[in-house]
Amino acid sequence: MPIAPSARSHADDLAAFVEASPSSFHAAAEVARRLEDAGFIRLDESESWPATAGGRFVVVRDGAVIAWVVPPTATPATGVRVFGAHSDSPGFKLKPKPTTGRLGWLQAGVEIYGGPLLNSWLDRELRLAGRLALDDGTTVLASTGPLLRLPQLAIHLDREANDRLALDKQSQTQPVWGLGQADSADILGELAREARVDAARIRGYDLVTADAARGATFGLDDVFFASGRLDDLASVHAGVVALERAADDFDADHVAMLAVFDHEEVGSGTRSGAAGPFLSDVIERLWLSLGSDREQQLRALAASWCVSSDVGHSVHPNYAEKHDPVVQPVLGSGPILKINANQRYATDAAGAAVWNAWCSAAGVMSQEFVSNNSVPCGSTIGPITATRLGIRTVDVGIPILSMHSARELAGVSDLWDLARVAEVYFRG
Repeated sequence: MPIAPSARSHADDLAAFVEASPSSFHAAAEVARRLEDAGFIRLDESESWPATAGGRFVVVRDGAVIAWVVPPTATPATGVRVFGAHSDSPGFKLKPKPTTGRLGWLQAGVEIYGGPLLNSWLDRELRLAGRLALDDGTTVLASTGPLLRLPQLAIHLDREANDRLALDKQSQTQPVWGLGQADSADILGELAREARVDAARIRGYDLVTADAARGATFGLDDVFFASGRLDDLASVHAGVVALERAADDFDADHVAMLAVFDHEEVGSGTRSGAAGPFLSDVIERLWLSLGSDREQQLRALAASWCVSSDVGHSVHPNYAEKHDPVVQPVLGSGPILKINANQRYATDAAGAAVWNAWCSAAGVMSQEFVSNNSVPCGSTIGPITATRLGIRTVDVGIPILSMHSARELAGVSDLWDLARVAEVYFRG
């Protein structure tokens, strides 16, 4: 079936969003930029927050951002509808003393971040991006164009490479970025130049790798979309698009909220992760600005929902035995409802019912995802949010292939359908 123009346009916009978001810090900044362009007001945690209706957002905690729309009829007991996602992706992070090398090659000292598919990072042009902390206490964002590459050993020097490829996580994952001697070069200088600051002022940094290639559609009728960082920028982007659209003439009986967290790929246990206090702090301050007391806050929590959106596995045609033999979501057939008996996902019967109702209202098909019993699944921010706040939570997402690859694969229509359901969810 041909892809709808709206879905194709959404995929093109996602490609631009990912390109502008090579790190979690850039992703938070890009969300903020788009929201400000849409008329949302930036708030500061150190100042009091207004109780007036309209769109607000706060970006204070590293690569995390939370935005919301307050309806004109909000009361001290008004509930919240949270759409949660995360801004980080598996890859490599720059170590201290990062300029290394040997035998005439300049290399970057990197540490593995999260659980990337290591072989997928071979023979690609990579960017380096993140934040630089300067001597005056300020931070600046910095990113390069194509700078690094992890060159694979030629088949002539490893005749068994096609039989098995196992990379040593220390000695064989250090990318090259130039020629020369390490004592005469400085990779941080490349970032400083891009950020237009003096490299001597850098006192700290958080820098990660990202695929330098732009996202693209392809396949019969352009049904596929390939890009880096779809896990989980596909959900972040869908949430931003949905919140912007819902904010126009917003008149619901709840607050619509987008919560984008950092560090999901390493467990979420940080001040900017889902296990930290960011979301609970923002929600409490929101209700306090509306004049709520503790009882009204608890009533509002009981009336609230969280949709935790993260990617899930599509059935793989070459590895069917890795999937459940019956429940087999596929690209192009709609977003997925993620279910796990051991509560690795927070979905329950009530959550399944409302998710299907939201999909029906949006005119969107939905699929279910469950793991093969012999291949346990990962987890998401959903159970963390449900545990911390007691909010009813449902885990959803889009099906993809090549999860945790440097370049993942999604269905163009699924990306747009997720944003459509998110808008219905926000509008109520």
